[in-house]
Amino acid sequence: MTDIAQVAAAQVSPDVTVEDLAEQTFADFGVSEEITSALAAKGIEHPFPIQALTLPVALTGADIIGQAKTGTGKTLGFGIPLLQRVTGPEEDGFTGEAAGRSPQALVVVPTRELAKQVADDFLVASANRNISIVTIYGGKDFDPQIASLKAGADVVVGTPGRLLDLYGRRVLKLDAVRTVVLDEADEMLDLGFLPDVERIIAAVPPVRQTMLFSATMPGAVITMARRYMSKPTHIRTQDPDDQGTTAKNVKQFVYRAHSMDKSELVARALQAEGRGKTIIFARTKRTADRLAEELVDRGFEARPLHGDLNQQARERALKQFREGGGVDILVATDVAARGIDIDDVTHVFNYQCPDDEKTYIHRIGRTGRAGRTGVAITLVDWDDMPKWRLVNKALDLDFDEPAETYSSSPHLFTDLGIPEGTKGRLRRRKPAAGEDSSGDRRERGERKPARGGSRRAGSDRRSASSRSAGDAPKGEATKSGDRDTEAPRRSRTRRRTRSGKPSGHTARAERGDAPAAE
Repeated sequence: MTDIAQVAAAQVSPDVTVEDLAEQTFADFGVSEEITSALAAKGIEHPFPIQALTLPVALTGADIIGQAKTGTGKTLGFGIPLLQRVTGPEEDGFTGEAAGRSPQALVVVPTRELAKQVADDFLVASANRNISIVTIYGGKDFDPQIASLKAGADVVVGTPGRLLDLYGRRVLKLDAVRTVVLDEADEMLDLGFLPDVERIIAAVPPVRQTMLFSATMPGAVITMARRYMSKPTHIRTQDPDDQGTTAKNVKQFVYRAHSMDKSELVARALQAEGRGKTIIFARTKRTADRLAEELVDRGFEARPLHGDLNQQARERALKQFREGGGVDILVATDVAARGIDIDDVTHVFNYQCPDDEKTYIHRIGRTGRAGRTGVAITLVDWDDMPKWRLVNKALDLDFDEPAETYSSSPHLFTDLGIPEGTKGRLRRRKPAAGEDSSGDRRERGERKPARGGSRRAGSDRRSASSRSAGDAPKGEATKSGDRDTEAPRRSRTRRRTRSGKPSGHTARAERGDAPAAE
């Protein structure tokens, strides 16, 4: 049991020991049988420390400020009390379809990906109840979301912009909301959503339960909490052995690397022993695209993830990454990767130095989640050393002078467990019988079509056409490939001119004289 659990045990009850907390189930905290059985069906029986701290307070309806790192299980910490307070249609006297039911609970999150993940966790916990959960976020058509709200929604999970939009259209009704949750409040502050969040809170009834969760507590978030919450209980989980505010179960490496060698270095590091799902953070969308394309060329299964991709492409990449559908590397920008909650990410790369300590915490927080261990590798250019030293000092890390590292440096192989002799390109599989070098299976005797615009292919087509036309009788059309070609026309003779007049050689040729000796 971790030291976090000891803190949790001490705050839940002075008489509760660490061993007791390890053996406690959700039912011991007063969670309903419907929810506990739904969680047990998914193998979730014992609460995480943040859940053990949150549930006794939240189930009473009190306001809560929860401070914990990402990946510690806080979604169920606020999700279980929220779902337990929601009443289904039959409990409210509705019969048949519950069309027009106004939401009883509202969860505001900073990103689309986090909205989907929170809603998915709610669906798991409420599997045994007749509760409608609707997800609202931008990048999708309005019509399906409007239809879902009109059909009746008990819980709405959404991003601030789309929530306000639908509220302004009078489609989203907030007059019956009894529970409000603000998740990842510090990230909403970073993205400039706090004014929108305050407008949403002002639209819900004043008598309600409000729960705010955040990894850090900037001044603006604290001010908002004081303005809109009633005597909140501040719950904070912290591991005394953490380095600053970074997780101790994430092994961190920082290298000073040359920009021209980074892609080769990363490609070799991706072949480290035990490397599983990996997220590589890039500063710009262009860098994410370029690096993902280069890794694919080197034989890796990589996909970019950034704001220029449409929502469908982003969801497809995340689904393939989460479910192991042929993608095990995401090359992402910071905004696109906010809210990615995937427990089994083993490695995180900072391909470029993070701008500040909060960005660093956010990035490496994608690994080492839910009690697992992870590896975080940061590559710092020479020009970024002043910026890195500020991050290092703010987090009280021990990497003030990162070791100068190249893709061939022995300590890189030793630190990360890279097999000796590894190069930055995976060996390509030999094509099986009936496949060409690209892996496409073709029927025997079928030729791979030439690329359009090829000079050689065009020359071959012209030669074949000429031969076919030459063999045909004059005046008849012949077929060459898919085109009809007429009989060859009489050859034309180019005439040389000098100052607009026929040259001597051309004039002699027209008269039939033999050319003069040169």
